[in-house]
Amino acid sequence: MLKNIPNILSPELLKILMEMGHNDYIVLVDANYPATSGAQRLVRASGVEVTDMLDAVLQLFPLDTFVDDPVVVMYPGPDISTPPIWSEFRKIILKHDTDKAFKDFHLMDRYEYYDFAKKAYAIVQTGTTAHWANLSLKKGAF
Repeated sequence: MLKNIPNILSPELLKILMEMGHNDYIVLVDANYPATSGAQRLVRASGVEVTDMLDAVLQLFPLDTFVDDPVVVMYPGPDISTPPIWSEFRKIILKHDTDKAFKDFHLMDRYEYYDFAKKAYAIVQTGTTAHWANLSLKKGAF
């Protein structure tokens, strides 16, 4: 056992986080996301909420401070109200963002996000059933 490692981070996911370099993206998605068809590396976390995974990952993962938008979310469009889960995302990010890298979410429409996520280093599919509970984190350097 290792100390101070959140227990929801599997050995596979820890390895992926360690392998990633600055400028790489990791994508955390909900249970409805078509992850299997578009992931270079897929980690399943079916029993885990995306907010818990975000909190665990950000305990170890620095956001990129050299870009204005290190956090990308899938935008539902102007006809749908802001997803409630985004306020939870924001709280968790701000709790861990000691370097003040996060300014606001970068919004990407659904199909653009699908293409973007296919190029990410890895996708972590959680068991979250909330709508629009998908976000990407750009890794920075310590």
